[in-house]
Amino acid sequence: MNINQINKRLFNSLIHVTHWLTETPRRNILGKPLVRGLGSLTTTVKKAERKSSPQEAAEEWQRMFPSRKMVPITEITDDVVYAEIHSECPYRGSGNVAGCQRMMEYDRKLMEEIGAEFVVVRSQAEPGVTHCQVAIGKHGSAMPTSALDRVSGGTAKPES
Repeated sequence: MNINQINKRLFNSLIHVTHWLTETPRRNILGKPLVRGLGSLTTTVKKAERKSSPQEAAEEWQRMFPSRKMVPITEITDDVVYAEIHSECPYRGSGNVAGCQRMMEYDRKLMEEIGAEFVVVRSQAEPGVTHCQVAIGKHGSAMPTSALDRVSGGTAKPES
């Protein structure tokens, strides 16, 4: 078994634990530090590097996952890279967008380490949505309104 296969098995087994811990604000007292810790662990194990452009950051974010096919890049602009998360999430179709946002703290931590901003444009938790759509922008600058205009249902605002 190679490192990517081990990573994929670990990722898939931990997603259910992180789902349970982020499902409610009360449980998220433990969930947030855990998912952020897993994000830090991932960047350490995979030797993440800080990047200066949104495209480089998005490619580095892809590299943190067991397979780039799980998180394809769909569009690149000067300011923002759009991508999707294709792995099936326990929140899919649940309507618990706030829980999804809490679990996405993992990705926000990855992007902090890589040097970019991460916004959920559309969540699998929304009924009928089969994959998350995300925007990756330059660290330290406001996400362009062109990215935020795509946000449906207010999912861009992370909840603690």
